This record gives sequence, structure tokens and C-alpha cells, in this order.
Amino acid sequence: MKPVFKILGGVVAAALVLIGGVLLLALARWDRTFDAPLPALHASTDTAVIARGRYLAYGPGRCVECHVATRASAQATPPLNGGATFVLPIGRITAPNLTPDTATGIGRFSDAQLARVLRYGVRPDGRALIPFMEMQGLSDEDLVALISYLRSQPAVRHELPDQHYNIVGKAVMAFVLKPPTVGTPPPVTNPAESDTVARGAYIADAVAGCAGCHSKRSMMDGSYLGPRFAGGMQFEADSGMMFVSPNLTSARVGRIAGWTEEQFVARFRAGPLLPGTPMPWRAFGRMSDADVRALFRYLRTLPPTEADPGPSMKRRS
Repeated sequence: MKPVFKILGGVVAAALVLIGGVLLLALARWDRTFDAPLPALHASTDTAVIARGRYLAYGPGRCVECHVATRASAQATPPLNGGATFVLPIGRITAPNLTPDTATGIGRFSDAQLARVLRYGVRPDGRALIPFMEMQGLSDEDLVALISYLRSQPAVRHELPDQHYNIVGKAVMAFVLKPPTVGTPPPVTNPAESDTVARGAYIADAVAGCAGCHSKRSMMDGSYLGPRFAGGMQFEADSGMMFVSPNLTSARVGRIAGWTEEQFVARFRAGPLLPGTPMPWRAFGRMSDADVRALFRYLRTLPPTEADPGPSMKRRS
């Protein structure tokens, strides 16, 4: 038996050495940096451009959902000074201060650095951004509008902790997480309101990030684990309940498959109906009728995916 124990001991020792080596490597490279272009875009002082940026920030772009400490009421426009914290398997992620304060906000960064964050998922320090903001397809026009609005806010000094990654998070940062690949160059201008399906696709994919919640995804690195828009993503609530995102495709089990366009618009105007819902109804309630209708018409074109996520709210097991 001694040779067997000797072999097992050797295997265990080798495994421990391998695990230790991986952990040391993760600790050494978890804060690796990436090269990404700095878009040649600059903030504007044009009031119409700033107004468009404000609409995006408090409406379909839903910046207000994360970049304030508590959720805003339906009509409030609090300063986007950060503070919301998300506890994930990889650590604690805190939304940063987006006001132009030079010590704690975006006043420290150039317009090009801010544009790179949104378009390429690379932070000003070169590290990859956790994929909460999937706005890589945002047009140059809207990217400028959003940056212009953020620059126009009053500066608010608000000290916040940087992202805190546990050992699992550092391993993900070291070996898994990379900036998203930007394929087709984003448009220079937005789709016209008259081209409703194209405009709806732009809102869903580039602005509102609908698939980000209405698809099953990994809580480790944000990768998609199921068909886009087929629902099934789970969100824990403080009440002991679990929210499950519905299927938005044209399949028979799709949540809106039997809805009319008027019903879809009315739902956006109704606001939150379930306490603690992760759906940003307050922000989406500010969307224009034209944008809501365009979104509905685009969702109607999605190929059916017969995946039934079940009820939108259930007790956590």
C-alpha cells in the first residue's frame, strides 16, 4: 500500500503546487491593462446636444439606475454622483461618480477617455470594465450627447471605494474578463424616427441593453449562456424573492407575444408594479412614445425562442 499512498501524496502535492501557482499568477495579473483606441470625440456646449444626453442618462440609457446611491423617483433627476453597490460572486462593484468633480468624479478624465469607457469597455486606467454598460454600439452622436450632459452637471465631491474583487474575481480579471469586441463600426448618427425597426434595434441593443437582462448570463464574467432576449436571468431581492426576466421574443411563451403596441406603451407608462423589481421602469417611463413604439416593433421581429422562464417573481429556494 505504501507505493499507492506515495503516488497519491505526490498527486496531491502537485495539485497544491499548481493551484498555488495559479493563485499567485492571478494576484500578479488581475489588474492587467488593455490597449483600446481613444475616440476623437469631444463634449459640446450646445443646449440641444446636452438635452439629448440628459434624456439618455435619465431615460433609456438608465445611468440614473446605478450612478446614484438610491433609486430615483419617476421624475427626479439627482446628480449622478455614484454610490450604488452590487455584491457579486466576484466581489463588490460600486458605481462611480459621474459628475465633473476633479477629485472624485469624471473631471479627472478627458472626453476621449470617457468615450473609450463606453465604446470599448476600457477604464481610464486601462483595466477592463465589468460588463454592466453594454453601450458599445452607441452612435457618435449619442456618445457626444451623453458626455456633454455629464460635463454640464454641477460637480459633486463624493468619495467612493474602487471595485473590490475577491480571489475569484481576481482570477476572472486575470484570465477571463477582456474588453468586448467591437465588430461593425458604430453609426455616426442615430437611425431616423421614421425607420422604426432600425431605431428600435438601436435602442434595444446599443442604448437600453435589453438583452443584458432578458437573457441568461454568467454572474462571473457576463457572458451569455442562452439565446438573447429569451429571458431566464435571475435577480435576488431583499424580500427573499427572486425575479426572473421574461422572454421577449415572438415565441408563444414570449411575455409580449399577445400584446398590442398600445398595451406595450401603456405598460411603460405604468411604472413599477412589483416591489423591488430590477426592471428600470422609472427610467424607461421617461422614454418618448416614438422610442417605445420603435422598441416594440423591433421586438416583434425577433425570431421565436420557445424557452419559458416561468413567472417573473418566485420565492428564493
